[in-house]
Amino acid sequence: MGKRFSKREETVQVQAMPAKIRVTGRGLRPDAKFNDLLVSKFINCMMYCGQKTASQGVFYGAMELVGQRTGNNPLEVFQTAINNVKPMIEVKSRRVGGATWQVPVEVNRKRAQSLAIRWILEAARGKKGRPMSERLAGEIVDAFKKEGAAIAKRENTHKMAEANKAFAHFAW
Repeated sequence: MGKRFSKREETVQVQAMPAKIRVTGRGLRPDAKFNDLLVSKFINCMMYCGQKTASQGVFYGAMELVGQRTGNNPLEVFQTAINNVKPMIEVKSRRVGGATWQVPVEVNRKRAQSLAIRWILEAARGKKGRPMSERLAGEIVDAFKKEGAAIAKRENTHKMAEANKAFAHFAW
């Protein structure tokens, strides 16, 4: 293990540090109703000012509406909607020789998931005039059908990456 040093009456244990610290998603617990980590992450992203109960009420109300509108299992519809919105490629700015280029790069799995969640919430919050649960349900159903504002955002991202494909050699 390590060496023990005594200083006055306290004992201090010295251990070697691990070579690399691996971060896991252990802090996130699955939600109570669906027992799913993705739902829990979505609720946390939707939350304002620490009001988790309000976010859960909005999300579960939206899931009931999704189940009524589609006739399918709302959890499967939600997961499919998230997968439909996930981008595969995006552009990042690279500064090369005094010029800034938009370079297309692949999106890693965690970033794609967080972008999809962010875009769905952004689209639902952008609609006005109805309760949030109805707006969220509408956006989830639209994303499930591959239409709506979140899908349009994904398509715009892919179009920008396609247009700047000539600068892909700057990706390092």
